[in-house]
Amino acid sequence: MAASLRSLVHEASGILRQADVSDVKRDASLLLAYVLNEDVGYLYREPDRRLTEEETRTFKQLVERRAAREPLSHLTGHREFWSLDFLVSGDVLDPRPDSETLIEAVLLSRSQGFKPQRVLDLGTGSGCLLLTILSEIPSATGIGVDLSDAALAIAQENARRLGIKARAEFHRGSWDIDLGEKFDLVISNPPYILTGALADLQPEVRDFEPHLALDGGVDGLDCYRNILSNIRNILRSGGQLVFEVGIGQAPDVGKMMEKAGFSSPQFHKDIGAIERCVSAILRD
Repeated sequence: MAASLRSLVHEASGILRQADVSDVKRDASLLLAYVLNEDVGYLYREPDRRLTEEETRTFKQLVERRAAREPLSHLTGHREFWSLDFLVSGDVLDPRPDSETLIEAVLLSRSQGFKPQRVLDLGTGSGCLLLTILSEIPSATGIGVDLSDAALAIAQENARRLGIKARAEFHRGSWDIDLGEKFDLVISNPPYILTGALADLQPEVRDFEPHLALDGGVDGLDCYRNILSNIRNILRSGGQLVFEVGIGQAPDVGKMMEKAGFSSPQFHKDIGAIERCVSAILRD
């Protein structure tokens, strides 16, 4: 007899626990709901439902892949960010709650009178930062830049799915890009992991996410230096720069921003009370 939803979640949770996956019941439930094309609540409403043989086989294959530490979002192809649904793959960083701190920083400035109309996102990846900001500021338009053609394709599709395609453009390029205009707001979540620390990352990150989007050089600050060396070509005087930073990097990045001509960098904490974001205004 085919197994029930309740027993499948229990069995999968045990497999994932042995693989040292965190929050095993959540992951098992999300994978099963994905196979059924239902919300997680369905598993509790219909705990005794039996799967077909094909559904059971698909679910077990997904559990095996998750046990190999492949990210859950890669298995389902989706990740929620700022309550928006983003398509993701192994070609982009998995949007994380920590990065929502950048959105909060931008909206805080807006509530204080800063009204960005043109936004530039350097290292856009899935496009989650740019598209979230455009969703929150309907009058704004923007450009996302990335070196990866595969990432740009995902970002473009996310813009289409979110109904923002007409206000978002995407271009291939690096930190030194010159788009022939200066923006009101530049945002970036650049690679900031120390090269020597890459091997110590969780398997989900180390083995499945693009190292191009992770490796920040010997001290993790190479990309900040590169962006700041080009900042006056892309950000207008009086415009705002907002960076995501790694643990303990905020003071150093703040000093670099001051040296590049920014006024009084502000530090913003994430949900774990870590200084995750640095923002500042470019002086004349």
